Amino acid sequence: MATSRRKLSAFSLSFLDIMSCGFGAAVLLFLIIKHNVDTTEPIPVVQTDMASEVQLLEEEVLEGKKNLVRIRNTLSDIDEKLAIAQGLARRIMEEIALTEGLTDELVLDGRDGKLNKLKADIKRLETEKQQLLKELNKTGEDSRKYAGDGNRAYVTGLRMGGRHILILLDTSGSMLDNTIVNIIRRRNMRDERKRTAPKWINALETVDWLSAKFPNNSEYQIYTFNTEVKAAVPDSKGKWMKANNKLQFDQAIKNLKDIVPERGTNLEKAFSSISQLRPLPDNIYLITDGLPTKGSKNVRGATISGQQRLKLFQDAVKTLPRSVPVNVILAPMEGDPEAANAFWKLAQMTNGSYMSPSEDWP
Repeated sequence: MATSRRKLSAFSLSFLDIMSCGFGAAVLLFLIIKHNVDTTEPIPVVQTDMASEVQLLEEEVLEGKKNLVRIRNTLSDIDEKLAIAQGLARRIMEEIALTEGLTDELVLDGRDGKLNKLKADIKRLETEKQQLLKELNKTGEDSRKYAGDGNRAYVTGLRMGGRHILILLDTSGSMLDNTIVNIIRRRNMRDERKRTAPKWINALETVDWLSAKFPNNSEYQIYTFNTEVKAAVPDSKGKWMKANNKLQFDQAIKNLKDIVPERGTNLEKAFSSISQLRPLPDNIYLITDGLPTKGSKNVRGATISGQQRLKLFQDAVKTLPRSVPVNVILAPMEGDPEAANAFWKLAQMTNGSYMSPSEDWP
């Protein structure tokens, strides 16, 4: 008996198979969409650490506050001087008014002798008033401005001022350093390196600081000396220069920066050159680092002892004009123990002052 065959149909797949295919397609689509979203996420930006810059700015703010305090202190000093000067001016005006009142009374009494005396007193007081006003206008002003690093408000004890001021700057080879070994090393360097030696730079800064304190109405001269004596301004040796000539003054300071320290120290020639100035200086600043190594008499041998250097110093002092105060600024120097005592005695003998500054002065 023949069996009947079942007919196959394309729609005979089970419902579960269909659902599985659909679900698998949905999962595949979901994975594709999720992957695209992940790849398009923004890359996080790494922020730069600004802590070091913030710290630097805080240090600058702190330094600015310190400078502000110093400026306020300076203004307070100027205000105090101004108040004193105004008080003196007021007192002079009161004395003038009182004298004028007495003059009127004397006119009525006919006392001509006392009247003339009081008129002279009035004229004298008027002159003092004008002089006081001039001094008041010049309060706090120096001949030049000095701008440097750090706090410059030091109490130095130096005798400042004068009508004729002389600076003697040691330019010998020992001004290159404080130790003998480093002096020998720097002597073999190029001139550019010698000019930037810290000890020499400090000596130039000292001259700059001192010159900024010269009164405007004063006259000055700057001599450099090693084995020879030269003027900072060419062709000005033996002449006084005006402190109120700013252009010439600045040029003199600039010329010092072109000098290369070299050779020995002849203090006798430096002191002898003072007598060529007319009138003689009423204030001298001597910037050096030790006793001289040269003199009018040659020293025998290749080396020089401490006693020989002291003898050269004593010979140099004999050529120094009398009644001229010498203010000594002695830089430290190795192997010259007698220098401090000798220069201190020189300052005391001439009614000057002596100081051995620290490395950061002025």
